[in-house]
Amino acid sequence: MVDVAVQPNRGVVAGSKRKRSSLQTAMKRKSTTAFLMTLPLIILIAVLVIYPAFYSLHLATLNKSMQRFVGLGNFEFLFKRETFWLVVKQSCIFAITAVIFKALIGFIVAHFVHNIPAKGQRKWRGMLLVPWVIPPAMSTLAWLWLFDPSYSAFNYTLAYFGVGPVPWTGDAAWARFSVILVNIWVGAPFFMIMYLAALKSVPDQLYEAAAIDGANWWQRIWYVTLPMMRNIIAITTLFSLIVTFANFDIVRILTAGGPLDHTHIFATWAFRVGIEGSDVPLGASVSLFMVPILAIAAVFILRDINKRGNES
Repeated sequence: MVDVAVQPNRGVVAGSKRKRSSLQTAMKRKSTTAFLMTLPLIILIAVLVIYPAFYSLHLATLNKSMQRFVGLGNFEFLFKRETFWLVVKQSCIFAITAVIFKALIGFIVAHFVHNIPAKGQRKWRGMLLVPWVIPPAMSTLAWLWLFDPSYSAFNYTLAYFGVGPVPWTGDAAWARFSVILVNIWVGAPFFMIMYLAALKSVPDQLYEAAAIDGANWWQRIWYVTLPMMRNIIAITTLFSLIVTFANFDIVRILTAGGPLDHTHIFATWAFRVGIEGSDVPLGASVSLFMVPILAIAAVFILRDINKRGNES
């Protein structure tokens, strides 16, 4: 009787082991298939991203003629130049200010569109995305005409109110304001569409519960909307920070780094030094200096996301 009772249990255990092994085999096959399907993309990323990154590291260790190894000599030369630290300061001001205002405007506009009836949302989304869809080089040319010192549409409008002409691109402070303004105009729709998608994923029951508890509109935003959107806010901010730091076309077309290098950022000054100044290794050194700044920002933002994920 004992043997009869034990035998079926052994069969069940053996059957479960066979099922488990077959499941593991199937999962391995699926993971192998998935890897093979993504292999072309991995190779493309390696060719277009990883190889240029390591090649730029190699260039940064060469002299101007690219025939002699100088180690960290290019970085030591940059650290002694006042213009370099001016570019570092301007790049940080440009990127941080632009990202903060893009996030703020995108958040406000996303709420505006979110509260519009569903039938009208498609039209508003299409119109508000136009600045982001248009190539920045083309839209910056239009802004260049608006800022033109002789035929500025802004100055022409201000003249009706008795305000004198503003040197939009001729004064250092106004030139910084102009490039930041154009970057905000181009990038704010990206924040808007990302935040709008996040808003649609917030359950209405949470707002109803907050309203029952007596929360006003600001408390509902602070205690319901922002906590539910914090991950998408962090990722969008990090992505925009990277793109803004690497921005080239807006500053290049609008001010070309002037006046007196007071609007240069990393990308435009690297172009000025490396291409126009025929010192490619030094230009590579300038562009590489963005890496530690963005790495620090990425570590803080992503660590905050992981911390929240562990808490939840």
